[in-house]
Amino acid sequence: MIKLDISKALVSAEKVASFESKVTEAQQALENGTCAGNDFVGWLHLPSSISAEFMTELQECAQTLRENCDTVVVAGIGGSYLGARAVIEALSNSFQWLTNNGENPTILFAGNNIGEDYLYELTEYLKGKKFGVLNISKSGTTTETALAFRLLKKQCEEQRGKEMAKKVIVAITDAKKGAARTCADKEGYTSFVIPDNVGGRFSVLTPVGLLPIAIAGFDIAKLVKGAADMELATAANIPFNENICAQYAAVRNALYQEGKKIEIMVNFQPKLHFMNEWWKQLYGESEGKDGKGIFTAAVDFSTDLHSMGQWIQEGERTIFETVVSIEEPEHKLLFPNDEENLDGLNFLAGKRVDEVNKMAELGTQLAHVDGGVPNMRLIVPRLDEYNLGQMIYFFEKACGISGLVLGVNPFNQPGVEAYKKNMFALLGKPGYEKETEAIKARLNG
Repeated sequence: MIKLDISKALVSAEKVASFESKVTEAQQALENGTCAGNDFVGWLHLPSSISAEFMTELQECAQTLRENCDTVVVAGIGGSYLGARAVIEALSNSFQWLTNNGENPTILFAGNNIGEDYLYELTEYLKGKKFGVLNISKSGTTTETALAFRLLKKQCEEQRGKEMAKKVIVAITDAKKGAARTCADKEGYTSFVIPDNVGGRFSVLTPVGLLPIAIAGFDIAKLVKGAADMELATAANIPFNENICAQYAAVRNALYQEGKKIEIMVNFQPKLHFMNEWWKQLYGESEGKDGKGIFTAAVDFSTDLHSMGQWIQEGERTIFETVVSIEEPEHKLLFPNDEENLDGLNFLAGKRVDEVNKMAELGTQLAHVDGGVPNMRLIVPRLDEYNLGQMIYFFEKACGISGLVLGVNPFNQPGVEAYKKNMFALLGKPGYEKETEAIKARLNG
């Protein structure tokens, strides 16, 4: 099981213990469905409720795409793609997209930006490819995703023919309503449902994440098992001092009370870059409201020690770090001896590269703690499906608790709509005539 080390968090045991009653109350509110946003807590017992039959259905769909596609494009934004990408990037060969051996389809992502160059280059890359598409959108009208899907649908039908396109385009959307549901029913696409009671950023363990992860060739049963085991290990009946979700939520809120307004998620494993991105959305969108919330940032070490390291070491003391530490890498590589030793690194000869990385991790922790940066450490045995499942559920559960302790609704995102209203008004979307007139007057004034 993964573990949480809070010994370097620079907050007293008494301070952490003072949050026990608030954390317990938050957990009970989640369990009883009495918390703010209680119509979006379907993720809470999701891992233990996924049936073997449903897993088989997902795996059969994944196999259809694996047999008929050399490339699959996942069209989605925010929670509709970050979780899947986090797991796929963490488990994949770092250079597989350059040297695809044909065992697994190349997984690409679209619908998460409105970059014309990006979309043009994607459509050019897909020419001649046997590609399929996952359209992940509850409404089917999210601008970034809908725009990309319209382009991809047209290209897939033109390249592969209407009948094959029906076989390799899959919708993951609302059960009954929305443009994506209407399109899927009309075209006859295979479809899966995004549960009404699970918000996007908590949806990795629904078809939103599980299907693309399965298409990429990874074992979703092990992913779900890891999450289910973490569900048990952090249940409401687990004592506060033994419950790592409760401890993480308590320490974060204790540090926030003491003026630590920024949490930096740190990894020393490049494969975790998109896990950081998923975490940033999960906590930033859940807690950043009502004038409250810890700002979520992320760094990839040791790379960013040569860019952000100075600020973290000696900048404003409003930060704390959570480090994801992977105990055992998947591969072994020894540092070689060199007779000339021009770089002076022969003292490392014969050592594993990971040993050097681990000493960089420990040395960084010591330096940052000495510099007044509180440090928590999530210790993960290895990067595999089981442990990633544990990590996903750990962060989700702790996020729900932490947001409730903070005093916000962790499951809504009202602020996300502000930019959309302005964008639609500027583009002259039907139904936004008054807003268009008002924003033009504002810009011309």
